[in-house]
Amino acid sequence: MAATFYIKQNDTAPSIQAVLTDSNGRVRSMVEGASVRFNMSKEDGTNVISGGIGSFGIPLSKGIVEYVWEAGDTADAGIYNAEFEITYTSGQVETFPNNSYIKVIVKEELA
Repeated sequence: MAATFYIKQNDTAPSIQAVLTDSNGRVRSMVEGASVRFNMSKEDGTNVISGGIGSFGIPLSKGIVEYVWEAGDTADAGIYNAEFEITYTSGQVETFPNNSYIKVIVKEELA
């Protein structure tokens, strides 16, 4: 899973993608995945995105997920912590990465 993702302030592309892995680094199949949510907060804990709707990549066995940025998501330059939250068809919930966060760095735009 990518440790750091860079994007410029106010950009909505590229989307943020990740390959979900368990604590041993093995890819987690999303065949039983029902939904993907994306969460992102400032380093001080202030929520920026809560439950953003993500999507699964194809084939589901590859464990790929994606969140497409919406207007306003990257409005403020700074360093953020992010995670993908998967709800399985069984109703169970699992968050990735489970031992850290995806670091999102929004670099200030020049103009």
